[in-house]
Formats: sequence, C-alpha cells, structure tokens
Amino acid sequence: YDNWLLRVHGYTIWCDSAIQNFRQGMASNYLLPKALVIKMIDICNGLISKEDTSSLFYGPVKNLPTTFSNAERTRIINAYKDVIKNELNPSHTKLAAFLKDEYLPKARTTAGVGDLPDGLNYYKLCVKEWTTTDKTLDEIYTTGLNEVKRIRKEMEDTKNSTGFKGDLNSFFHFMKTDKQFMPFKKPSEVLDSFQHIYDIIKPSLTTYFVLFPKSRFEIRQTEAFRAASASIEYLQGTPDGSRPGVFYIPLLDATTFNITSGMESTFLHEAIPGHHYQSSLQMEDTLLPTFRRFKWYGAYGEGWALYCESLGKELGLYKNPYQHMGALGDEMHRAIRLVVDIGIHSKGMTREEAIAYMMQNEPVEEQGAVAETERYMGMPGQALSYKIGALKLQELRKNYAKQLGAKFDIREFHKQVLNSGCLPLSVLEDKLNRWATTQQ
Repeated sequence: YDNWLLRVHGYTIWCDSAIQNFRQGMASNYLLPKALVIKMIDICNGLISKEDTSSLFYGPVKNLPTTFSNAERTRIINAYKDVIKNELNPSHTKLAAFLKDEYLPKARTTAGVGDLPDGLNYYKLCVKEWTTTDKTLDEIYTTGLNEVKRIRKEMEDTKNSTGFKGDLNSFFHFMKTDKQFMPFKKPSEVLDSFQHIYDIIKPSLTTYFVLFPKSRFEIRQTEAFRAASASIEYLQGTPDGSRPGVFYIPLLDATTFNITSGMESTFLHEAIPGHHYQSSLQMEDTLLPTFRRFKWYGAYGEGWALYCESLGKELGLYKNPYQHMGALGDEMHRAIRLVVDIGIHSKGMTREEAIAYMMQNEPVEEQGAVAETERYMGMPGQALSYKIGALKLQELRKNYAKQLGAKFDIREFHKQVLNSGCLPLSVLEDKLNRWATTQQ
C-alpha cells in the first residue's frame, strides 16, 4: 500500500511531463490523430471521481487485510483518500482539460504516422522493430493481400460445407446472431467448455512436444471489476511458481457468449500450447541470462501463438465447421492487419477505409473494427508481428520437413523453437538452420 502511494507521487509528475511533451509535439507538428485524442479525453474524465471512496483507485482499500491494526487501517484509508482528492483527481482533470482545450484543436485529421515529419522513415523503423525482419512495406502489404484472398477462399469452402445458401457476409451475420451458437446459461458452462477443449488436445500434446512447462495452468473467469474492458487473455505465472499461468475469460453475460467466436483457436493461441508454453518455458529456464528469461519480441511471441492456432486439426480440433470458421476468422483478422497497418501508415488509407475493409472481410461488428483500427493508428507496426512471425515458423517447418525427410521430428522442431526464449526471427532462423544441419 505504501509503495503504491509512492508511485502515485511519481505518476502525477509523469502527467505534467506528458503535457510538456505534447506541447513539444504541437510546436513541431508531431501530433496524434483526433480520433485517438477524443478517446484519451474520455479515459481521463473516467478516472476522475466525485467522491474519494467511489474512485477506481480506492478499490484496494476495501480489501485491507484483517491482520492490520485499526490505527494502520485508518492511516492507509486516509492516505488513499488524500492522494485521490489532492493528486489523482487534479492531475486527471488537468490532463483532460489540456487535451480538450489545447491539443484536440491542433490534432491531425489523418490516421497514419506517414503524415508526420519524416514519418515514413519512422514507420519503417517501427516495422523493423516489430517484425524483426528486413521485409519491405510493399512486401508485407502484398503478403497481406494474398493471405486475405487465400483465407477468404477457405472460408467460402467451409461455409458451403454447412449447406448455407447466402453469401459470406450473410454467413458471418448468421454465426453472430443465431441463438444456437449461444447455448450457455451461466459462466461456469463457458469455463467448462474451454476445459473440454483442453481435454481434447491433451492426448496429442506428447506427439508434438517434448518440452513442457513446470508452471501450473488454470482457466478462470475475469474478475468483475475489470471484465467490462477486458478481452480473453493469458497472464503468465511467476518464476517461483507461487502464481500459476492463468487463461482469463471475461463474462459479463454468459448467455451472449458465442461458440463460433474462435473458442478452439483462441485457447491454442492464448493458453496451450501458445503463450503458456512459450512464456513459461522461457521464464523457467535458469540457464538463460536473466534478460533473456523475460525478453519479449512480438514477432516471435505472437508469431508462436498464432502458429499454434494452425495446429488445431493436428491436435484434434476444428472438426466442427463453425469452430473451423471461427479459427479462420481469427487467422483472417491477423492477415487483414498486414493490409490495414501498412495501408494506414504508408499508403494513405483512411480510418474509415480501414474499418470498412475489416468489416468486409471478417465477422466483426463496427465497434470492434473501430477499436482495432484505432489500435493500429496508435501502435504503428505492432499488429504486423503476429502474421509475420507465424508465416516464418510455418515456412521453416515446411522447409525442414522437406530437407530432412524421415529425419524430421516435429517434437524436436518445436523444442528448438521454444528452448532459447524469445528471439528476433533472423536469429531464430540462424539457430534452426544450424540445428537442421546437425540433423542431416
């Protein structure tokens, strides 16, 4: 509690520093898009409370340990009320007012960083950092277009296999709205369904893996206080094993949870063998230098997780065409990112064009397309890492299977990918090439 109070003092200084940095950007015409600034103003206003005890930041005080003395409890309660009233509320009020009155009128109407001073070179640097490759913008963009075309063809075939007579967008609407795809009555049933997915793949895991993490794994419902703004996610455990790796599912209303939303592919990506295997094995490997046990490269980490989605059929999943369509929807989502991210930041694609392109090619509501597009606007290059990483892993697996023939062991390939922690793709490929040579 006292450490958090100290961090508040540093945070209010950060807020003042942010305003000064924004003013530097205004002076040099280095500005954020208006659409993002509007959301930032809303966020700041949402953090301001009329009553100290109703503040989001007061929450921990409601759960003070029973072992605390009355004097200690009173001291902490008063300290929290004081920083909420005299530091946090004023800082957020000041930041919201600055963004609304000074920054928003000057914010840019364009979506991409390519419109900033020297913005295209900045974007190329972002792309290199997030993909850990030397791929050109046009190369990535073309790959995205080709992947969208390929996946759309597979979606059409899957749709036709169900006997559905309408076009693909009609099928998307059918899957999102038909009550047969929302069978759950209570949250425990959703959690049990994810556990069933785990039970299906368990017998096949030893066929594809020889490395397994020591960290415990759990499936949980996301806590109520953060469920409204959360998505399905994986939170890795701790090195000492005191906290397990947790696969979280936010469930505000279990009756609206749709089974065609890619349940099987999401479990493979976020949980097992995706983020749980990769992050746990890396964290647990005490032979690695400390910085490598906790290092993150998006192209490797998210690439591995997306690659794991492609293992669905091999692990006994995607037998139901609607689950397969959900998996294709997840894959399409990552392919679209290659087109939209490059398009926004280097080809003049507008925010509205990006939203329309997403809604045309995947089963997403407008609200979701808006949120995704604005994420790409605010984090240039990040969204490229998933598909670029997965494609590289699929390419390497295919190449080594052909090169090694009967000597290729998928378990050993996965071991070599996982047993060095997060790496830039170029370093990973060099490592795997040496491994393949020794196998020959």
